[in-house]
Amino acid sequence: MKAAVIYWSGTGNTQMMAEAVAAGVGAELYTVSEFSGDFDSYDKLAFGCPAMGDEVLEESEFEPFFAAIESALDGKAVALFGSYDWGDGEWMRQWVERVTNDGATVIGGEGLIANNTPTDEDLEKCHQLLAD
Repeated sequence: MKAAVIYWSGTGNTQMMAEAVAAGVGAELYTVSEFSGDFDSYDKLAFGCPAMGDEVLEESEFEPFFAAIESALDGKAVALFGSYDWGDGEWMRQWVERVTNDGATVIGGEGLIANNTPTDEDLEKCHQLLAD
């Protein structure tokens, strides 16, 4: 299985999660600014982005990247993860719905979220996210 983990992190919390997701299956790890690959060459994709502002994806780098690649997600197995500081995870529920509407299958049926700095339990869940 070939997998890629692509993320954006402002404080390092989502980066910690991304590193754990990638380590779990030996996936290739990229920030959104580093990724230039072909989505068709991956069996699974994982995207990480924290909640920003009014529970939205980061708007200056991650959102434009994600909007540009959405058409490539049809038929793909996709995992979503990220950290948040406040709120109830609305950004993740909306993101899961968006990806499902793009034709992808969301691994586990929902995204994986961690409040602020991921706990050891959160990181273990990240480690297992693409393993199924």
